[in-house]
Amino acid sequence: MVINVKGQHIVVPNTVAAATSFDNATCVRLVNIDNSDGRTVTIAADNSGNTTIGSFALLAGQTEIIEKKPTDVVYVGAGTDVKGTPIGYTN
Repeated sequence: MVINVKGQHIVVPNTVAAATSFDNATCVRLVNIDNSDGRTVTIAADNSGNTTIGSFALLAGQTEIIEKKPTDVVYVGAGTDVKGTPIGYTN
């Protein structure tokens, strides 16, 4: 897989009100830099708190790529250990 970086990596916000769309990215690479604590990643349709699409556990030290709609937002349940980067990729 080839990853095309589309922007700067940022700390994923830890509240729905501050959740980010990563500049309307459709693919985001997430990494949990903490080596001992996992985090819950949530994808929502907006920042209202009433539109959760889904969530998953990002384990300590784990990296995942998510695909989402450009306007969907991402946040974590706690901490500042998860970083995200908007990407494109090809197999």
